[in-house]
Amino acid sequence: MATKLFVGGLSWDTTEDSLRAFFATVGTVTSASVITDKFTGKSRGFGFVEMSSDEEAKKAIDELNGKTLDNRSIVVNEAKPMAPRENRGFGGGGGGGGRGGDRGGFRGRDSRGGGDDRGGRNW
Repeated sequence: MATKLFVGGLSWDTTEDSLRAFFATVGTVTSASVITDKFTGKSRGFGFVEMSSDEEAKKAIDELNGKTLDNRSIVVNEAKPMAPRENRGFGGGGGGGGRGGDRGGFRGRDSRGGGDDRGGRNW
C-alpha cells in the first residue's frame, strides 16, 4: 500500500520533477506534488510524495529528513489526513443584525413634554 509523506521547508525553486527525483533515490515514487498558491502560482514551501510501500516511506523518512534539497533543509514525515474545516466560503460571519433602540434624531420637546411633535404644534 502506498504511503503519503509530507515534505516541508521546500525552496520556491523546487519542482515536482526535482522532488520526485530526490525521493527516487530511496525507493519507488508513486506521485509527487508541490503545493502552490492559487493566486500567484508560487510554491507555498511544502509538498507531498507518495511512496509505493510502507517500507520505502519509512526509509525515505529515515534517510531524507533533515537533508538539503535545492539549498534548503527539508522536513519529511508521514502525512496526516486533512482535518475537516469549517465552510470558508462567502457569507460567513452572521452580519450586524438589527440594532434596536433609539437611532438618534428628534427626541421630543425636552422638559415641556409632548415628545410626539411631528410638525403640527400643540402648545
